[in-house]
Amino acid sequence: MKKIIQLAVNNPVTVIMMVCAILLLGKISYDKLGVDLLPSLNNPSLYIELDAGDRPPEEIEKKYVKNIEAMVIRQRDITAVSSVIKAGTARITVEYAWGKDMDEAFLDLQKAIGGYSANQEIKELNISQNDPNSAPVVLIGLSHPNIEDMAVLRKAAESYIRNELVRVEGVADVQLSGQEYKKLNIKTDPYKLSAFKLTVNDIAGKIEENNKSISGGKVSELGLQYIVKGVSNLNNEGDFETLIVGYKPISTADASTSQNNTAANGATKAPIYLKDIAVIEFENTDPENIVRVNGKRSIGLSVYKEMRYNTVQVVDNITKQLTKIEQALPGYDFDIVANQGTFIKSSIGEVKDTALLGIVLAIVVLFVFLRRFGTTLIVSIAIPISLVATFNLMYFGGLTLNIMTLGGMALGAGMLVDNAIVVIESIFRNHEKGDSVKEAAVNGTAQVAGAVTASTLTTIVVFLPIVYLHGASGELFKDQAWTVTFSL
Repeated sequence: MKKIIQLAVNNPVTVIMMVCAILLLGKISYDKLGVDLLPSLNNPSLYIELDAGDRPPEEIEKKYVKNIEAMVIRQRDITAVSSVIKAGTARITVEYAWGKDMDEAFLDLQKAIGGYSANQEIKELNISQNDPNSAPVVLIGLSHPNIEDMAVLRKAAESYIRNELVRVEGVADVQLSGQEYKKLNIKTDPYKLSAFKLTVNDIAGKIEENNKSISGGKVSELGLQYIVKGVSNLNNEGDFETLIVGYKPISTADASTSQNNTAANGATKAPIYLKDIAVIEFENTDPENIVRVNGKRSIGLSVYKEMRYNTVQVVDNITKQLTKIEQALPGYDFDIVANQGTFIKSSIGEVKDTALLGIVLAIVVLFVFLRRFGTTLIVSIAIPISLVATFNLMYFGGLTLNIMTLGGMALGAGMLVDNAIVVIESIFRNHEKGDSVKEAAVNGTAQVAGAVTASTLTTIVVFLPIVYLHGASGELFKDQAWTVTFSL
């Protein structure tokens, strides 16, 4: 130990360069550290959403949920499977062991229940990594100064904006609210239907017949193959208005005046168009909810994050992606209504300010009792160097800045002050006995090095077993134990 101290005292430039390197790396590590309110306490989970139409909960449980649960429970590292069943829908929660690779778990679960996706009785079957009951990390209001139709805004949100946000790392899902859908209203005239001897079922059958695509096979010619496909899709009001739903006989007068046409066509009936018996128009459906931002109708975008990702980092990535989307879609306004990242940053900022205030008060108290400016300055410099060095180990250890880690750093800084006071007092005692400055530094530090090291190791030994705790308690206090160990 004494040789190490002598080496440090005899090579001050080398020591200063090493300290500067540590400070530089600490600054880089600090900028890359994630920020969160607390360590991740959520058990790794996947959620299966099932939509089975208008079936009662008892039927859904017997027919689908029990079988799915039996297949899911066979997967590796699963700790619990639970389900909530309502009329027409069911949500199955699959919980995994801590440390499970969720990408691998997602693929395994998708393979396990893949057969149910082909079941025609199940309308929708989705697997997601976000808890449907959790709050979105970001709420966004989408609007356009020249677009009042929510169905048009919905198309832009669904076809482009939602896809761009889902691609952001850490985003699990983006849900829309306040949207409207286009629907076609065909209002038939009962008197005209009776006059032409038609029924509503006849009209529905004609629309179904003419609104489908039919495969016609292949045609080979000169070594090339052509796929034949009959397309008859009704896309707009004009297509529906000119749809032939029946035929009416031509009167005798009409037949005599148009004898040539009748002979040419080989028919004595005229077509009945849908517009002759009904009024066709597109209109928006009634929205399930209405979103207004500053009094203006908007489309709401609720962004959910994956459980294992840092909230502040995900919010920052979403904000950057919104900037790119605004450049790609000029004229569209994105108003961030709620942002969990802002709350977390302000909370962590308050903890940082409190910790810094505690360090300053410790230095003031130290100066009051020692009444030596040089001694106080040495301790004051040692504290930030130790804290900045801790950022390096936190970064490579995968820790984040949260309330627990900041509390651990404050605790480590307090113990560092204790050790620094003991070492400095030993140095001053040797210097007062007649040793030179260098000799006093070497001898004084060597005399108390064993006691200081033993005291530090004792503290580390007390905190280190917390690292091996499992479950929520381990995840909560593990970060603090590692931070105290790193700082000392």
